[in-house]
Amino acid sequence: MSNTPAARAGRHQEETDVESRGRLEIAEKVVEKIASRAAGELDAVGGSTGGFLGIGNHPELSARPKVNVKLSGQVATIEVTVGVRYPVPLRRTGEELRQRVRSRVTNLTGIDVRQVDVEISWLLPDDAASRTRRLE
Repeated sequence: MSNTPAARAGRHQEETDVESRGRLEIAEKVVEKIASRAAGELDAVGGSTGGFLGIGNHPELSARPKVNVKLSGQVATIEVTVGVRYPVPLRRTGEELRQRVRSRVTNLTGIDVRQVDVEISWLLPDDAASRTRRLE
């Protein structure tokens, strides 16, 4: 790349043109979908599915976790409600989830994620733990 005065002026003009085209506004719902998808990418994490108004829903690791986002300008606070496969280290899983959501939202939107609150609302035993014991 050239660093001549003409090249620098051209780059400056290009940056000015991009900035003057308009503004970009990202809705909270968009950030919620990105965060929910990022959270659901972890193998041990899932959401709830089915039911009506929260009644009759059941845990499902393949369902997307519930996410709530509050935006203040370019700063987001995110709440994620998940279920986790049992047994996994809950603290480590929560931290992995927090880092993944923060990273994905920031990379895709440019929004600064200040806080990610994680609520683990249920545990789902894996197949080995959910088998009934046979008494001999």
